[in-house]
Amino acid sequence: MSPDFLNFIETVLNGLMTGVMYSLVALGFVLIFKASGIFNFAQGVMALFAALTLVGLQTGQVPFAHLINAVLGTDVHHWGPGLPTVLAILVTMLVMIALAFLIEKVVLKHLVNQEPIILFMATIGLAYFLEGTGDLMWGADVKALDVGLPSGGSFWWEDVTRNWAPAGSDYFGMYIDTLDVSAAIIAVVLVVALTLFSQYTATGRALRAVADDHQAALSVGISLRSIWVIVWSIAGFVALVAGIMWGAKSGVQFSLSLIALKALPVLILGGFTSIPGAIVGGLIIGVGEKLAEAYVGPLVGGAVENWFAYMVALAFLLFRPQGLYGEKIIERI
Repeated sequence: MSPDFLNFIETVLNGLMTGVMYSLVALGFVLIFKASGIFNFAQGVMALFAALTLVGLQTGQVPFAHLINAVLGTDVHHWGPGLPTVLAILVTMLVMIALAFLIEKVVLKHLVNQEPIILFMATIGLAYFLEGTGDLMWGADVKALDVGLPSGGSFWWEDVTRNWAPAGSDYFGMYIDTLDVSAAIIAVVLVVALTLFSQYTATGRALRAVADDHQAALSVGISLRSIWVIVWSIAGFVALVAGIMWGAKSGVQFSLSLIALKALPVLILGGFTSIPGAIVGGLIIGVGEKLAEAYVGPLVGGAVENWFAYMVALAFLLFRPQGLYGEKIIERI
């Protein structure tokens, strides 16, 4: 194979890996949308909050240490060496479940049968609240997250692909980040599990009923509050997985919450109500932006990757607003 073709394959593979990372975030949006019919603006901040909590538990950091020290005049920042990684992940998941109960108790139960725009505005307020709470609890400095997943390039894959180039060429092999490969495997498992849950369980069918009509769901005996707790707990778990992957890749920092903006074009492509669509949309966006940066970027001065996804999403809105796998809009006149 020619080096140019091998570079093209490498770009596509890295785009697929990046697309899977986008899909992990988009899955949380899909779950909330299926249960309430709203775009959860707080999903990106939930991923940040989960990652901050996990790092805090791993390092033995005292929550609200700066606030406690300022009020009491103490100088305590750590309660111990921290929890083992597996235990820290389990405790963080319990924190996200408790957060789901609080969200339902304090916010959602007062908004039953309200207009979708009101619920959407509530998630915006929730996003800023969680971001501020995360800052107070764990501090605003950038934190390293290590859960034992392999990272860095795969030397084995570089050695294998180096032999694909003609003899005497200066091709050094394909670079694939092993952390992205781990994220891809985890995403596939999540999608399969969530799809089976949504399609073949009574709770999954209840999610779709709640999203269609709150009042009708209540009239047939579906507990709206229970459904919201369940789905926000699952979304919290997905946020934890996304926070681990993105935090391990680029560090746990408050810019992590901005990945929610990259998930929006993924949702527009795949459809707001489709779990497999979140994966397909993520792969399209990931591959598309990498190819655009590699081949179109040099022609226009670069930085194509920053806006390419939104241009693709705009084109889909013009021709297929429900997305590739979204529910078709049927109106009777």
